[in-house]
Amino acid sequence: MTTIPTIQSYVVQNEARFLDELFRLIRIPSISAEPAHHDDMLRCAKRWQELLVAAGADHAEVMPSEGNPLVYAEKHVSDAAPTVLVYGHYDVMPVDPLALWHSNPFEPEVRDGRIWARGADDDKGQSFIQVKALEYLVRHGLLKHNVKFILEGEEEIGSPSLGSFLKQHHDLLQCDVILVSDTSMLAADLPSLTTGLRGLAYWQIEVTGPNRDLHSGHFGGAVANPINVLCEMLAKVTDADGRITIPHFYDDVEELSADERSMIAHIPFDEQRYMQAIGVDALRGEKGYSTIERNACRPSFDICGIWGGHTGEGAKTVLPSKAYAKVSCRLVPHQQHETVSQLFVDYIERMAPKCVKVKVTPMHGGEGYVCPITLPAYRAAEAGFEAAFGKRPLAVRRGGSIPIISDFERELGVKTVLMGFGLESNAIHSPNENMPLSMMRKGIEAVTVFHQKYDEL
Repeated sequence: MTTIPTIQSYVVQNEARFLDELFRLIRIPSISAEPAHHDDMLRCAKRWQELLVAAGADHAEVMPSEGNPLVYAEKHVSDAAPTVLVYGHYDVMPVDPLALWHSNPFEPEVRDGRIWARGADDDKGQSFIQVKALEYLVRHGLLKHNVKFILEGEEEIGSPSLGSFLKQHHDLLQCDVILVSDTSMLAADLPSLTTGLRGLAYWQIEVTGPNRDLHSGHFGGAVANPINVLCEMLAKVTDADGRITIPHFYDDVEELSADERSMIAHIPFDEQRYMQAIGVDALRGEKGYSTIERNACRPSFDICGIWGGHTGEGAKTVLPSKAYAKVSCRLVPHQQHETVSQLFVDYIERMAPKCVKVKVTPMHGGEGYVCPITLPAYRAAEAGFEAAFGKRPLAVRRGGSIPIISDFERELGVKTVLMGFGLESNAIHSPNENMPLSMMRKGIEAVTVFHQKYDEL
């Protein structure tokens, strides 16, 4: 009788192959935000298709959408068994500013026990963890339920095509629970499961003044400067206490209960270490709330980019014709992104002085999400983390957004368990994105145990 290797030994024995497979994925620059990479999206989807079949899926296919293709795969065990749907995304963020990278973002390297590359964590690395857990379970006859995979190529631009795909393929994606690895933990030695995500609303603003760029000496002081006006308007969106000033913005905001605030207060959190890690000397946010509450349980407003006029080398005394900004709000449960989006559009348009013309364009958004900790699949995830990390994970809300999660619940009627293995130091969306090799190993073990425990609950 053949002895089944432990998941830990299986990972060690196959790690060189795992890295080769992951690196081949990472080398494909699947940047959904840049049209120049249109062909790379299909190449990456096809590579995922190959990996899923090799891992033991009965079949996998690249499926068209209104935008980038999706990858669907399934491993069917029994009609009587429950089904877990694994969601991930294969698109990655742009790499600018390239000069800040210590190595080629699409030529992965292992240094200091970490994989350095764009997508090492978000989300190629984390989705790869899910596939390797499936591989182990299938190869050793340990999988007792059905597993489906759906990998999309537009998450980093707001998943504009996935909603219609869900409606068109509702029956294909039927499942009992959804499993996602696209979130983070509090620290490498402090495992945590994400129980809530904030929603998102995102806009672009265009402010137009004169019909052409003007000489700032001849016209400055007499003609409104669109950049100045834009900055003045955006500065008024939050007040001195960090509150968002949009009328009716807080109407649907869920206030934290005393019990939940007490639970959050007991989460181990080193504020000095937090500031040191991101290179700041002080923190700032909504008055009356802790740092963890501010970045996970309260809404926020941020200017994500602002530009106009002369930004090249040297001086150019110009009063620009136009100014632009990209801005976003993170939302909390019960805030509807479409409602908030219109509130913001109305607010900025009312605020705009007559000396300029303002156009506010909503770009994308989504609702927040909360996972019940009594869910059987959540308890299976707890068991997986405890097996891999040696301690029970904390239940925490996180400040990020995965808008499609609320769409899944609305369209498929099932909950999602957020079983992520990212770390703050992994620098997702930034130069020098990375993932510790130890986290990949433990992630594969945790997901493997999740599947095994899910069958027992």
